[in-house]
Amino acid sequence: MEPPDFEAMNYTVEQVPPMYPLCEEWREGAEGAVFHLANIFLFLGFMGGSGFYGLLYLFTFLALGFFCSTLWAWSDPCTTDTFLWSFALFGVTLGQVLHVAHRLRSVSFEREFQDLYQHLFQKLGVSLSQFGKIIACCDSDIHTLETNNCFAIEGKTPIDKLSVLLSGRVCVTVNGEFLHYIHPFQFLDSPEWDSLRPAEEGIFQVTLRADDPCRYVAWKRKKLYLLFAKHRYIAKIFALIVRNDIAEKLYSLNDKAFNESGHRYDLRLPSYCHMPGPELEKADVLQVPVQSGRTA
Repeated sequence: MEPPDFEAMNYTVEQVPPMYPLCEEWREGAEGAVFHLANIFLFLGFMGGSGFYGLLYLFTFLALGFFCSTLWAWSDPCTTDTFLWSFALFGVTLGQVLHVAHRLRSVSFEREFQDLYQHLFQKLGVSLSQFGKIIACCDSDIHTLETNNCFAIEGKTPIDKLSVLLSGRVCVTVNGEFLHYIHPFQFLDSPEWDSLRPAEEGIFQVTLRADDPCRYVAWKRKKLYLLFAKHRYIAKIFALIVRNDIAEKLYSLNDKAFNESGHRYDLRLPSYCHMPGPELEKADVLQVPVQSGRTA
């Protein structure tokens, strides 16, 4: 048996190319400012949030990042594939920026509607697109009410809409006696709205008169109920803000309700809510727990 030829074996090993290319020498400098700027923009872009403004932020920084990556790849003739991919992604993200900007512009509203959104709907998480459906339901109309003109007259005006005061002040009276004021971003007819079922009809039991020039937005009952049927989330939002508005009005009345002895009534008590008006005037609180420490 002949001994192995180690010289031939060494020669054969030296002729076999390595499986992976070896880095012959490191670059003396960094890739360049454009390369690092591209990655910075991509990092900032992926920190974007949700919603229209979040999407606009996200795609804007991604477009800037891919644009810088395209410039970096263009400077190196050996990176044609990198250049093509970077340029394609830049085009896609730029298209997304324009699309989101167009959608954001299409849901922009007048100043008064923007104030309404910020005061009532934004804090409840209603998006601009959902608020756009709410505004479309009222045909984006803003109504005016001159000083001393009546929005509703007790016993005459039908309950056929739901309205929110945008500016001015409205005085609420019953039988000529003052009840309370309605201020901007409060509902004009929330108790009437909540007292009726969708198929029921009714008339106002109070008079609403403008103390100042007023502007308000109104939704017709039928159109609003159709919107609720299509969008249950919007229905829940309206139920919440309407009942919250009613609670605020009840508490404003509670501060003005006194009996003959000077004690303050509590409107939350069933004995008060179900007692007829004449009996209330004669009632001296009859040792009801309403007097429990609540004096004028």
